[in-house]
Amino acid sequence: MVMPEFNHALPRWQRLFPPRTFRLEPRRAPGKLAAGSRMFWPLTTCLLLAALVAVHLLWRRRLRRLRAETEAALARERAHDNGLRAQAVAQQAAVFNSMVEGVVLLDLAGAIQLANRRFHQLFGLPDEAAGRTLMTATRMHELAELVAGLNARQPAASRELRLPGLEERWLEVNAAAVFDAAQNRRGTVLVFHDLTRLKRLERNREEFVANVSHELRTPLSLIKGYTETLLDGAKDDPGIALKFLQTIDRNAERLKLLIEDLLTISELESGRIRLQLQSVPLRPLAAKLCEDFRPRAGARGTRLVNELPDLSARADPNRVQQVLSNLVDNAIKYGRAEGTVVLRGRRADSGLVEISVADDGPGIPEEARERVFERFYRLDKARSREQGGTGLGLSIVKHIVQSHGGRVWVESEPGRGSCFHFSLPAAPPAAPVLNHQTNPAP
Repeated sequence: MVMPEFNHALPRWQRLFPPRTFRLEPRRAPGKLAAGSRMFWPLTTCLLLAALVAVHLLWRRRLRRLRAETEAALARERAHDNGLRAQAVAQQAAVFNSMVEGVVLLDLAGAIQLANRRFHQLFGLPDEAAGRTLMTATRMHELAELVAGLNARQPAASRELRLPGLEERWLEVNAAAVFDAAQNRRGTVLVFHDLTRLKRLERNREEFVANVSHELRTPLSLIKGYTETLLDGAKDDPGIALKFLQTIDRNAERLKLLIEDLLTISELESGRIRLQLQSVPLRPLAAKLCEDFRPRAGARGTRLVNELPDLSARADPNRVQQVLSNLVDNAIKYGRAEGTVVLRGRRADSGLVEISVADDGPGIPEEARERVFERFYRLDKARSREQGGTGLGLSIVKHIVQSHGGRVWVESEPGRGSCFHFSLPAAPPAAPVLNHQTNPAP
């Protein structure tokens, strides 16, 4: 900085202070750069670059952390979605394999793409049948014909088929063509319903109707025939008329018993009968029953023996009497003449009482022991009709016992007799009666 010059008028002062030139510059603090310094801008630039690098590194670190957190969250979400998807697939597979119907999916070539467990069970196939053709797996050309007959005009069809084998098995097959959104056929789905039980019920119903018709027709024909004979003039002969009337009365009684048994078994099967449960002493009930049957047993020389101990069952007394009556009646009818019928019983460990009726008759073959409890099943049809049986007695026994929560079975040895057993819930023991003695007042 150049200061202006001052010229003094006084010479003295000029002599004393000759004129001089001064330059003033601002002093800088040590260690600081001025704007005009050569190092200012390079250092400033370096500082700015360092700051930018630091900010970049911080943001990069933060972005890396955010990226890791985002990837972890996405991984957790993917794992959760995969778990849900696997759970849904497992649930669908469980439902698919738990179906009571057999289901199979075929491609256009007829090869099995998907099949559930029930399909394998119905046809006795190994656990995995995928890739095999339906014809190879089932060996039933009817199924191949059913699938081949499907088209756009007839996309669905059904048929009843009988499975090959010794055991009779019936199936209802529903087949449907599978089309995509463009109505191009992609395969076929088949659903198999097991009709075996329904077929058996239908056959039993038909046999039942046929048996009832036959059982009703026989005594009705006799009644009608003898009645017409009496009306034609046989009534004028007292001996013949009495014989005919006795035959009519006997067949009318047979009709009455048959109708009563039919009504009983209908009520038992429909569940309309209400059991009057109470404690039933079995020994006195059997004793009275033996007394009632003694005249009929004496006519064949059969001896009735009551060996029932003092047992009590929780049951309906009228129904228990009906069960014992049917079993004793059968033992007298089909047992050996001048034989023995024995009633026994015991208390089982399972809270049941077991009662048995044994005879010493011809016995029952092993293949017929389960069927004797079926309606209208007769081991010896001619003898059964001769004895006046309805063919429903043992079936009624089975239904009554089962309605009490018990079971019935037969043990037999051909030539040595049969023993029919049935079980009933045991009656709870009676509470003891305590006699309280009171002391007389003084």
